[in-house]
Amino acid sequence: MNVERVLLAAPRGYCAGVDRAVETVERALQSFGAPIYVRKQIVHNLPVVRDLESKGAIFVEELGEVPSGATVILSAHGVAPEVYAQARARELRVVDATCPLVTKVHNEAKKFARDGYHIVLIGHEGHEEVVGTMGEAPASITLISAPDEADALELPAEDKVAYLSQTTLSVDETNDVIDRLRARFPVIQGPPREDICYATQNRQTAVKVLAEKADVVLVIGSDNSSNSNRLAEVAAARGARSYLIDDETEIEDAWFEGARTVGITSGASAPEWLVDRVVGWFRARGVDDVEEVRVVEEDVHFALPKELEQA
Repeated sequence: MNVERVLLAAPRGYCAGVDRAVETVERALQSFGAPIYVRKQIVHNLPVVRDLESKGAIFVEELGEVPSGATVILSAHGVAPEVYAQARARELRVVDATCPLVTKVHNEAKKFARDGYHIVLIGHEGHEEVVGTMGEAPASITLISAPDEADALELPAEDKVAYLSQTTLSVDETNDVIDRLRARFPVIQGPPREDICYATQNRQTAVKVLAEKADVVLVIGSDNSSNSNRLAEVAAARGARSYLIDDETEIEDAWFEGARTVGITSGASAPEWLVDRVVGWFRARGVDDVEEVRVVEEDVHFALPKELEQA
C-alpha cells in the first residue's frame, strides 16, 4: 500500500438528532433501568445498535413485541400516528426520540393536507422516515424519488400541489427533482425552510471538498443509512473511488492501488470512535500524515425528550 496521507472531513459523524437519540437510550437505561425497548434501530448504524444492546437496550421491529406497561423508545426517524395509538392501547411508557427536524416535516405534511394540498414527497420508498411522514396524511401524499418520476407525475388539474422531502437525501439530486416539479407545476408550494437537514447538507459539502483532494474516499456508515449512502455517491460523482464501510474490518488493501491520499468521512449516524478505529488502521500501516479538512462549523444541539427531562 502506497498511501501517504489521510484527510478527515469536518464536519462528519453524529448530527444533533442522532446524538440526542443515542443519549436518549443511554439516559433512559439510567433513569428507568434495563431492559429498555426500542422500536426499530434507534439510528441506522449497526455498531451503535450493538453497543446499546450490550448496555441493556432491546431492539424490536414492532410494538407487539414489547410487554404491556414497559418503556419503549421511538427511533430518530419518526413514526406514523398509528404507532402512538398502538402504544397507548398497550399502556406503554413512550419516550419519543424522533429528530426535531423530522417532526418539522411531519408538521408540514399535516398542515398542507389540512389546507387541501396534494403533497409530493421526495424520498426513498420503505425508509422509516418516509413511512412515518406518509402516515400523517396517506390520502394526500404521492411518493417520488427521481427526476424522471417528477416528469411522469400525473395529478388532477384542480389540485393544489406542495412538495416535501426526506431529510437525508442528496442535496443536488433533490434540487433537480424540485426544479422538475416547478417546471411541471409552476405554483407548487414548498416548505417554509428546506427539509434536508443541516447535517446532511454540511457533510455532503465537506465530502465534495474531500473528493477533490483524495484518490479514495471511505465513508463510515451502515448499508441502511440513507445519508451515508448519499455521501459515498457524492464522493464518486466528484471522481474519487468511494467505499461505504461499517468499520475498519471491512477495508480491503486492493482499494488503494495507485492511491496516495485517502479521505475519510462518516455518516450522521456513525460515532467518532469508529473514525478513530479506521484512522488507526492506516496508522498501523505506517501512515502518520493525518489532517482534518474543516469546511463548515456546526453548533446545533437538541434538548432531550420531555419524558426524560421529567424523569
